[in-house]
Order: sequence, then C-alpha cells, then structure tokens
Amino acid sequence: MANTYKQAYFQLVFAVRNREAVITNDWKDELEKYITKIVQENGHKLIAIGAATDHIHIFIGYNLNHLIPNLVEAIKTSTNHWVNERNFTRSKFSWQNGYGAFTYSHSSIDSVAKYVMNQEEHHRKKSFKEEYFKLLHDFNIEYKEEYCFDFFEDETP
Repeated sequence: MANTYKQAYFQLVFAVRNREAVITNDWKDELEKYITKIVQENGHKLIAIGAATDHIHIFIGYNLNHLIPNLVEAIKTSTNHWVNERNFTRSKFSWQNGYGAFTYSHSSIDSVAKYVMNQEEHHRKKSFKEEYFKLLHDFNIEYKEEYCFDFFEDETP
C-alpha cells in the first residue's frame, strides 16, 4: 500500500494595525511564545518567529491539512484578545487586515530561520515596507500597492 508524503514551509508576515510600533521588548517574548502555542495547536511546526515593533514573521513547517487563512485568523484573533486582556498597549491592539504567505524549499530552512529571528538587526538597515515589497518582488507576486498594508512614512534608522 502506498503512503502519502508531503512537506511544505511557509513564512507568514503581517503587521500591527496602522503600523503602530507597539510591540515592545517587555512583552515580545511572551507574544512569540503565545503564537508558538497557537501554531502547534493547529498542527504546524514552528521553525522560527520574529516580532518587530510593528509586524511579525512566523516561519512554519506547514500542515497541509489546514488552510493558511484559518491559521492566520486563529493567530490574529487570539493574540488580539490576549494582548488587550493584558493591557500591553495604551490603545486597543489589533493586527491589520491581510498578510503575506511565502513558501520555501527544505534547503532554505536555515537561512530563512536566521532571517526571521534576526528582525531587530535587519530593520536597522531596511524598513518593513522595503522588506515586504522585496518579498513580493522576489516571489514574483503581482500586487497593487494600494491593497497592501497601510505603510506610513518609515523613519530612517
């Protein structure tokens, strides 16, 4: 009897509503641990996670029996409630609509994981807007800028 073999790796990227820089070092690690739990409870394997002040990267070994939109909705909905319940921010916390989902080969796991976990240093050189549009370009994804995240003037590091 033949078996079914499958393997997929995704990097998910989404931003805080209005790109507010509200994710601080005081609670960033707790947020990443909380999201790790959600990812695992949904049958995926967390490979790397990296939150910046206004967005997050989540790199997973993807369970093909689950839909990406359902996973992203579970993460966003649950973390919105979790952050607000703990009063980590002065105003109501929520994620922007939309997200990026990018696939990678097995041979890319180490380099993508390092990239995801090194967000703080990475964004000293490049804004989130530059980073996100580069991902879209590198993956040959057609897009209309007006339908991407709300990008406000990024401050120069």
